[in-house]
Amino acid sequence: MKRLQSGIAVLCVMLLVAPMATAQAPTVRKGSGFLSGFTHPYTWDEVTPANFSNSSRLDALIRAGNLYLSLQDAIALALENNLDIQLQRYAPLNAQASLLRAQAGGPLRGVQSNISTMTTSALSQITGGTGQFNMVSSGGGGGGSTGGTIISATGTSIPTLDPSFYVQGSLGHSTSPMTNSFTVGTNYVVSSSRSLNYGFTQSFKTGTSVDLNWSNLRAFSSSSRSDFNPFINATANLTITQPLLRGFGIAVNNRNIRIARNSLKVSDLAFKQQVIATVSAVMAGYWDLVSFNEMVRVRQQALEVAQKLYEDNKKQVEIGTLAPIEIVRAEAEVASAEQQLVNAQTQMLQQENLLKNALSKTGIGSPVLADVHIIPTDRIQVPEQEKIEPVQDLVSQAMQNRVEIAQGRLNIDSAKIGLAGSKSQLLPVLGLQASFANNALAGVPTRTESYFDPGSGTVIPPPDPFFWGGWGSAIGQLFKRNFPDYSIGFYLSVPLRNRSAKADIIMDQVNLRQAEIRQQQLMNEVRVDVRNALTALQQASAAYKAAVKARTLQEQTLDAEQKKYALGVSTVFLVIQAQRDLAQARSQEVSAESQYAKAKVNLDQVLGRTLEVNDISIEEAMNGQVSKPPSPLPVLQQ
Repeated sequence: MKRLQSGIAVLCVMLLVAPMATAQAPTVRKGSGFLSGFTHPYTWDEVTPANFSNSSRLDALIRAGNLYLSLQDAIALALENNLDIQLQRYAPLNAQASLLRAQAGGPLRGVQSNISTMTTSALSQITGGTGQFNMVSSGGGGGGSTGGTIISATGTSIPTLDPSFYVQGSLGHSTSPMTNSFTVGTNYVVSSSRSLNYGFTQSFKTGTSVDLNWSNLRAFSSSSRSDFNPFINATANLTITQPLLRGFGIAVNNRNIRIARNSLKVSDLAFKQQVIATVSAVMAGYWDLVSFNEMVRVRQQALEVAQKLYEDNKKQVEIGTLAPIEIVRAEAEVASAEQQLVNAQTQMLQQENLLKNALSKTGIGSPVLADVHIIPTDRIQVPEQEKIEPVQDLVSQAMQNRVEIAQGRLNIDSAKIGLAGSKSQLLPVLGLQASFANNALAGVPTRTESYFDPGSGTVIPPPDPFFWGGWGSAIGQLFKRNFPDYSIGFYLSVPLRNRSAKADIIMDQVNLRQAEIRQQQLMNEVRVDVRNALTALQQASAAYKAAVKARTLQEQTLDAEQKKYALGVSTVFLVIQAQRDLAQARSQEVSAESQYAKAKVNLDQVLGRTLEVNDISIEEAMNGQVSKPPSPLPVLQQ
């Protein structure tokens, strides 16, 4: 029986987790089949379409019109459904295509590494603020874009590294009148020809280029003076060109490949940065929703207290122990409390809409999600004593973890790599070219015996039997190298002023120096960010403790004022004032609690440890599939 129960439990877990695997990283669909290996270079690959279906986790967390949401579930939904993250998933694929282009010798097209930000706080719609949870100036999650690889097209041109095979064929026929029949034996010549040429070209990272050509010609002529008719000419030619100054060396000709590899790393880092920014914004938005829910509860308590005071005053006026004006005063307080409750409820609903948009691919456009009420199941916990690491240790963590710093290093390295092309462009053009050719001739002899030519008075011997034959004889001559040609030469071109190349290398060096300065600026800003975020956390912790004490004081003050009012030694005005002070103290406590939670999120983001603290796998984020199952829903009371 226990084995059966265990098996049923395992099956339930599998059924719960399996439907969650709905999204995956974008890929390229390649052709398949017997001939795909031959046809693939000449067909386009399809990038998998975007998936706009939400993960099943979202439906699993909805019950009776409520979306029960823990912080971990909010993070998981963002990793699975957030469109900013899904948009960034295509960036590494684009960078891989850029690397493939560079490996073929093509120019770089550049790789986008900008990240998107989103609004996750309803405060902007209530108070007119930014409403955006931002990291300070260096901005992993605050700015509209960060990172980026600068692509330059200066320097020596890079040879095409993909080999090429070509075939050229022709058929020809001509009829040519001749003014002199002595050379051809007739006053017009009719000729026909067929040619078929093959060629293979290949360039290498050293700058070397190779051209192998095989030409074949079969021709027929009506000329009686030809020794062979028809005849076959064949030539095999190998030409090798090697630059010795400009364009020489692997470092010059593979620079785009190395830059593209750096860009691929930058793209991967940009995806990580997008995940950090999105998760941080979602966490801040979640804690805002928790505080807004708590604010609604505070406003409801304030309304209940105001209504009770109104009912008590109304009874006392009826029995004549209180002036009627006190009813009006209590009614005004009830109306004020009702308005504040409506404002808090509106803020909470707006915050829910922002979170729905961040955690769903369809946002509130989905009928199921539009009317769902989000119930956060986690609460903000403020420790009695905040554990603070030494500032220098925190700065060291930020320097190691911050994505922007790693991107900056890669960009500087790419700029240094690109300088090789500009330096090579300064050199004169000097190169060697060697050519090796084998020739062949074969055909059908027009005569096989000697004859006496009356015109010249000499005996004309028959054609050399060595050339008698067809294609086989011609090919045999080529491979035996009976008629070889050799040539070797050089070419030299010296620019007398070279101003364009000098200008390019100056500008490339300026870009490199500016990138190094920006990197130093970023490192300085990171140090400031860490100290400011740490100070903000300490201030938030102190503000919360002060708010708790202020709320406790106002609770005791209101209790004392109500007791004095019951004994007739206080007034309605003082009671109402104490109620207002308590409501304000409770609101400040909720606000301080929220500020602490967001300051904690901000510190983790500034230190670059958001993924580590929240146990987020970048591989799962890339695949859009979080292995953790949804949190169990609370048991509904009957």
